[in-house]
Amino acid sequence: MTAPRTGYPFLDAVADGRGGVLAFAHRGGAYHPEIEGLENTLAAFRHAVALGYDHLETDVHVTADGVLLAFHDTVLDRVTDRQGAIADLTSTEVRRALVGGREQVPTLAELFDAFPQARFNIDLKADGAAPALAAFVAEREAWDRVLVGSFATKRLNAFRRLTAGRVPTSAAPAEVAAFLALPSGRAAAWVTRHRVAAVQIPRRRGRLTVAGRAMVRKAHAAGLHVHVWTVDEPREMHEMLDLGVDGLFTDRTDLLKDVLVERGLWRGQP
Repeated sequence: MTAPRTGYPFLDAVADGRGGVLAFAHRGGAYHPEIEGLENTLAAFRHAVALGYDHLETDVHVTADGVLLAFHDTVLDRVTDRQGAIADLTSTEVRRALVGGREQVPTLAELFDAFPQARFNIDLKADGAAPALAAFVAEREAWDRVLVGSFATKRLNAFRRLTAGRVPTSAAPAEVAAFLALPSGRAAAWVTRHRVAAVQIPRRRGRLTVAGRAMVRKAHAAGLHVHVWTVDEPREMHEMLDLGVDGLFTDRTDLLKDVLVERGLWRGQP
């Protein structure tokens, strides 16, 4: 199954002859045995890039002084040696925290500078991150280096308005529901006002199969990619690839690379 052409360079590298499937290093490959406990750090992303990944996934928050951070949680408590909400702390205060006892929380700017050839799938984790990210993308003219999503429709729509459709975005949950419920991809695209470039979904939600043949068929008919998260088992990787999905997010960057190499679908460096 051929990936659809979306009109966005971020996604159309697959259709433009480079072949394969988009492989996303989720938080840098959070559960790879060599970097477990260092998610969303420069060390994790360096590890993924060294494996050959050129599509990196991160969440972003914004500090009290307006700095975008590559970090998943709203608070520092789970993965660092300090406590506190990101939104209440300055970037200087956050920089005192260490992930895994050794790595600072990176800014989004640091990631962009460290990996100039990489593209980033970015999840907006806070309302303030939407205008901050829109300004960041405009300042760097990074329209083709990011794909943006959020579980919060209001947050995602704010980003869409600020970037005037120049940046590809994935479907918010209500938009995913439209593709599940409506009989055709074209109908779903109309309902979602043609604002979606990719449907990024889990394999299942409870008993409901979300990433199935019907979803892939409808999304492709509407000219959208289908990306599935977070897939860490080779058996499930093969199942998703057999369905014709266009991208996979994984915490096990080693295993996904092995599967894609085996199937002749690896796009990155050997």
